[in-house]
Amino acid sequence: MTTSAEVPAVGARQPCPCGSGRRYKACHGSSKADRAFVARPFEGRTDEPEWVMLREVVPAATAPIKTKDGRTATLATVLPMAWPAMVRADGEVFVGLQTQGRSGDVAADFAGALAQALETEPGSAIMTVEAGSAPKLQDLLDPAPLEVTVRDGFDFWVEGVEDPGGAISESMERANAAVVPTARLSSVSAAYWCRMKERAHLRWALPYDEEQGLDAMARLSAARELALGEGTKYVGSFRAHGLLVPVWDLPHEMEAADVEVPAAALWERLQATVAEPRALTDDERRARTGLLSRQLTLR
Repeated sequence: MTTSAEVPAVGARQPCPCGSGRRYKACHGSSKADRAFVARPFEGRTDEPEWVMLREVVPAATAPIKTKDGRTATLATVLPMAWPAMVRADGEVFVGLQTQGRSGDVAADFAGALAQALETEPGSAIMTVEAGSAPKLQDLLDPAPLEVTVRDGFDFWVEGVEDPGGAISESMERANAAVVPTARLSSVSAAYWCRMKERAHLRWALPYDEEQGLDAMARLSAARELALGEGTKYVGSFRAHGLLVPVWDLPHEMEAADVEVPAAALWERLQATVAEPRALTDDERRARTGLLSRQLTLR
């Protein structure tokens, strides 16, 4: 279903803007599953960790995408009112990744939104995705890795619009106010620095399945090789879409550029460890247990 881009911003308990009379969370904001849960929805893509980070961690970013038949669009972490997709007035297609999907397969939801948006008139928004209407994401998109641009905010929603105003502008202002300063590292893939009120952090999706990644980290932890330098501290990890996303605390004054060299060195240690699998020692098993105790499941 598509609707005008001037849909009012709504909360989960407010009436759905589609006019059904139901609350938004029970209508177009529903997360009822239409497909079986897929634990690793982006598996098979060489840039799988980037998709996980853009889906779960990065606040504001875009990346150009292209279908295998040559049609183009823009992946966006967030769109106005968390729409799955929109076609801006200038005809540019945007597809949101951080949406409340209607199935257990977030990649299929994204592919469905993209397929619908490519057939939608300019100046429209897609509020819901038709289940089972699109091929797998891995079959629909060109396999070239994402080229991510981290944004300071969401002004790109209204680029080219002379006087945006209305609900879109209001939604953009609220979203911009919530954006955490973020930067993507260039020395390693899928690693993002951010600065909170008291600390800076590095969050990094590893390109290994959870068990393999956890074993490698346990070996490095037991060897005291899991930190990123003086003043840094490994604090835990997320489990997200079949991958591990380790998190490090950094000194507040530490900039993204300061993390590039230690992150690259840690990446070399991780690769070397994964390349030589073996049974864990007693110390490494204890380290693994400690890592598990500091783990949070996102998806």
